[in-house]
Amino acid sequence: MSAEATNPVSAAEAAVTDPTARRRGRSRIDLRRLGRAALLGATAGPAPRDRLPDAISHVAEAHRAHHPEADLAVLRRAYVLAESSHRGQFRKSGEPYITHPLAVTLILAELGAETTTLTASLLHDTVEDTEVTLDQVRREFGDEVAFIVDGVTKVEKIDYGAAAEPETFRKMLVATGNDVRVMSIKLADRLHNMRTLGVMRPEKQARIAKVTRDFLIPLAERLGVQALKTELEDLVFAILHPEEYEATRALVAAHAHAGDALGAVADQVAAVLREAGIGAEVLVRPRHFVSVHRVRLKRGELRGCDFGRLLVLVAEDADCYAVLGELHTCFTPVISEFKDFIAAPKFNLYQSLHTAVAAPDGAVAEILIRTHRMHTVAEAGVVALGNPYEGGAPDTARTAPGGPGPSLPAPQPEDGERVDPTRPGWLSRLLDWQQSAPDPDTFWTSLRAHLAEDDEITVFHADPGAPGAISLPVGASCVDAAYAQHGEDAHRCLGARVNGRLTPLSTVLADGDAVQLLLAQDTVSGPSPEWLDHARTPAARIAITGWLQAHPEAAAAPADAGPRPQVNVPADRRSGAELHADLDGEAPVAVRPAGCCTPVPPDEITGFRVRGGSVTVHRAGCAAVATMREVGRAPVTVRWGDAAQCRVTLVAESFGRPRLLADLTEAIATAGAAVVSATVEPPSEQRVRHTYTLHLPDAAGLPALMRAMKDVPGVYDVHRARRRGPAEPRDS
Repeated sequence: MSAEATNPVSAAEAAVTDPTARRRGRSRIDLRRLGRAALLGATAGPAPRDRLPDAISHVAEAHRAHHPEADLAVLRRAYVLAESSHRGQFRKSGEPYITHPLAVTLILAELGAETTTLTASLLHDTVEDTEVTLDQVRREFGDEVAFIVDGVTKVEKIDYGAAAEPETFRKMLVATGNDVRVMSIKLADRLHNMRTLGVMRPEKQARIAKVTRDFLIPLAERLGVQALKTELEDLVFAILHPEEYEATRALVAAHAHAGDALGAVADQVAAVLREAGIGAEVLVRPRHFVSVHRVRLKRGELRGCDFGRLLVLVAEDADCYAVLGELHTCFTPVISEFKDFIAAPKFNLYQSLHTAVAAPDGAVAEILIRTHRMHTVAEAGVVALGNPYEGGAPDTARTAPGGPGPSLPAPQPEDGERVDPTRPGWLSRLLDWQQSAPDPDTFWTSLRAHLAEDDEITVFHADPGAPGAISLPVGASCVDAAYAQHGEDAHRCLGARVNGRLTPLSTVLADGDAVQLLLAQDTVSGPSPEWLDHARTPAARIAITGWLQAHPEAAAAPADAGPRPQVNVPADRRSGAELHADLDGEAPVAVRPAGCCTPVPPDEITGFRVRGGSVTVHRAGCAAVATMREVGRAPVTVRWGDAAQCRVTLVAESFGRPRLLADLTEAIATAGAAVVSATVEPPSEQRVRHTYTLHLPDAAGLPALMRAMKDVPGVYDVHRARRRGPAEPRDS
């Protein structure tokens, strides 16, 4: 990790610049004190086996606060190996290098990480920066620790050159897919490096801050480690936007007593809850600098209550709703600010009720309501889960920071990405598409785009054989859903039904939609270049781009993949089934089937005289029959003759794709029918309507013909032609 350090900040400075330290009410551990303890440990020889070295005593103290029964012997052994292997190495600020793994381990210990994570954290730079080998770590500390250490170890720059950084991230993410503790250590490592970045050249500070902003902060958000995320945001803010940072810092300093306004509201809230008999702890939580900056941009001039929020901690889930009811009864609620993340947790494990109430002076106070367990997870995310891979182990019993509280049960291996924090859905999707990234640049760019999505939606499979749900970024379309569900088989996707209605693949999905994806049966179909305009996820974009590069002829074809011109084949009016009309002795007249419903034997039929004296024959259920009766036209008795041949007009509804017209006409010819006339309408929203007037040698073959046409890939409906009413939609 090769961290660089600056001169240590004072206790007062640390309390201002470190929001987590400010919340804890004490300053950050002084690196000079760590350095002196480390040097003393090195010069005075190893500590006795019955006690810990002085340099790690504060780590042990923080660890025991969360895990009272933890065995600290393994931490002692890990520290001894790390200190001896890093001995003689110094950071750019002059402190012994061992202060870095100690500081990273302390960060994780204060968040409640279990012993295995802390052991790996102490050793996380040994394989990369010392003579210690991975096999040695495995022999002395086991496979778990060795795997985590390997996961956070950079790839050799001599082997990968400029691709070393993206390939290191790829390696780390793959390792995180098997053990989320890898990313926990990486985040703590980057936090300490960002805290001590001042000695670096400004351009290098900016480069590291941008990578932190684009990759590490979104990963901290997705893993729910808010305590690390908020401090990383402030540190990046100070480097990349120094003027805005200083203005925000001055604003916070000018409103140093802003907490008094929130404190007054907190006292009122606490009194209301006491009177209602609800046991609750009401705290004032100051906003960190980036949060203050965002609120200022949103609201303009800030008032006292805007510089923080109230946090109400209770024992049980039901108490959260009881608190909400009391607050909305005794105060004026701001309904637009209410959000229920308990009934519908965020994808990063976060649970809370959010609301806002109007204070007596008109100021609006935001309030978070959660249990102690929810608070632990909200602050520490996956770190608060202890060892999620060993449910029931002694040191997985976890309590809320700051004192006894309800323990966090080990997660159960149930289905659903919100239930299994060790392999969340976003991580599974990331690991899937990264395998298809053809080069480090594509991976790096796609990863940045993937992590830039701030929120997700959940859509449900409507396919009979694919129950369940998938999560997609907000703004995702049916194209993204297709590749998320079917992988490269989505190349054959022809369309979709969203909530039971046929929709184009460009349709943007909403949270809770039920999606059924329609795939062609052949392997020839492929995506259109236009799909890239509707793809939001890296998985879809990489797959589509790869297919189009492998099939350049498809990329050069018209995007709609359907024939645009209108095709008209002259009709042969001598063809058709025999029709006879009973005209009570009148002279014979022409009898012809109506074009609106094209009756064929053995349809039940009705005839009507039309202008010119001829008789037009309709199916009995045709809408024109009712119209004729309404205007007073008398029906004429008609019947089928002996001839079996007939003429019929069929309408094929389909999704546009290459060779669709050729495949349909081939299916018609194979069924023994002749095309009398055909009309192909221009595509609309990737859908195409084909209308064929066909001559069949035997009317009994009509059902088989319609089935053959419907089996053509891309065709989702075939029906007899009928006249549509003015308010009737195109698709029935």
